[in-house]
Amino acid sequence: MMRILLAEDDDAMREYLARALEKAGYGVTAVDRGTAAIPFLETESFDLLLTDIVMPEMDGIELAQKAGIIAPAMRIMFITGFAAVTLKAGKAVPHAKVLSKPFHLRELVSEVERMFASDDANEGN
Repeated sequence: MMRILLAEDDDAMREYLARALEKAGYGVTAVDRGTAAIPFLETESFDLLLTDIVMPEMDGIELAQKAGIIAPAMRIMFITGFAAVTLKAGKAVPHAKVLSKPFHLRELVSEVERMFASDDANEGN
């Protein structure tokens, strides 16, 4: 089972996303801020970091940069409702996928599946 670390400061959004991803067959660990994600990154293995960009204490970009050091093979996907930070995220973490809010849960699950499918395709080469 693919494991996802979800960092989202909005309680309702975090629960909504976690439930949708679990229903799609993923293992999800959800935290409410970037600083809460770091201990999980240091002690557990995840396939994907799914993080909001704008969060208190540590934004998603800084979290993704730290995650890149701790777990360089892990995929990263940002979710954000702010167009300006989308550009900043793309420059700071160029290999990450950015999904802009609002999005439909089907779109999120499809993007996650596409990320993992590209991993499977690359392993076959």
